[in-house]
Amino acid sequence: MQYELKTQVIETQRHTFDHIAAIFGDRPATRYQEGSVDIQPKENFHYAPMWAPQAQLYGDDFSAFVLSDPNAFLDPRQYYYAPYVANRAEAYDSFKTSLDYIEDRDLLGRLPQDWKDVVSEVVIPMRHYESGAQLILTAAARFSNGSALAQCLSYAGFDRTGNAQVISRIGIALGGGTADQLATAKTTWLEDDALQPLREHMEKTICVDDWGVGLVTLYVLDEMLYDLLYVHLEDKAVTGGAPAYSLAMQHLAGWLAEQRTWIEKLFATWREDPQTGEKNTELLASTVEEALAKAEIALRPVAEKIDRLLDAGAGEALDAKAEQLRAAHVVPTTA
Repeated sequence: MQYELKTQVIETQRHTFDHIAAIFGDRPATRYQEGSVDIQPKENFHYAPMWAPQAQLYGDDFSAFVLSDPNAFLDPRQYYYAPYVANRAEAYDSFKTSLDYIEDRDLLGRLPQDWKDVVSEVVIPMRHYESGAQLILTAAARFSNGSALAQCLSYAGFDRTGNAQVISRIGIALGGGTADQLATAKTTWLEDDALQPLREHMEKTICVDDWGVGLVTLYVLDEMLYDLLYVHLEDKAVTGGAPAYSLAMQHLAGWLAEQRTWIEKLFATWREDPQTGEKNTELLASTVEEALAKAEIALRPVAEKIDRLLDAGAGEALDAKAEQLRAAHVVPTTA
């Protein structure tokens, strides 16, 4: 008896979950889509928010920035838990490799004194700035509408804890393996006159009720502060006899470049919304303008202190970045 082997194709009856098919069509979905999109509860809550009886637990009531379709925004990085964790583990390993190289050769201890002063008196205290940013982003994740957006905000909040740890590790390396620099940095953050406007601005931003306004305000502050400390000064360090500064800070600059991709995608989604785009565009421009004014007041003393310590053109760099942000988000473009 002879047997003939045949291939039988069994058609898939369900390509993905119904709620995903309703958005993207009945076709195979990515893991990011299935694990991130439209999974925020919409009804059948255990109870309404007693502290905000006029609002829904997940809705548009907590920000003036509104998307007519909360699922319109998707993370351009396609991060869900697994790739996010893998990427951040790889990034930290890269930082650790750089830091091990710096520590083995005591490169931070051998920095010129003016650069060492900038690190200890300006950069290390920013671990507390990162903690404030974490609170802002966590609150935004809590009150935002749209699971893909809430996911981005949550991961960004986790990142700020990681950034604070990166800065802390640099401080410990500068202190020769002790935590003395961290204790000094806390006192500097609380008492140094040059940092008090920034600290005040951060604490007021933490208390902003509108999560969208808080996010935009933090975005502007991040862009200006990171550009000053981790881009402008990093470039100066390459030619200024402080390569250890460049080696250590490149990781924070790289983080902001990646962070910028999803935030600016969110801004574009706000602007392009078919129902609320015009209102969002006007609100974004006015919010960025106000945030720029406050950021310039908060960061001017920081730039002046850097220039007193190092004479690095920090004030000019701050002005240039402010104009760049204003041109990108405030000044209307013409066809």
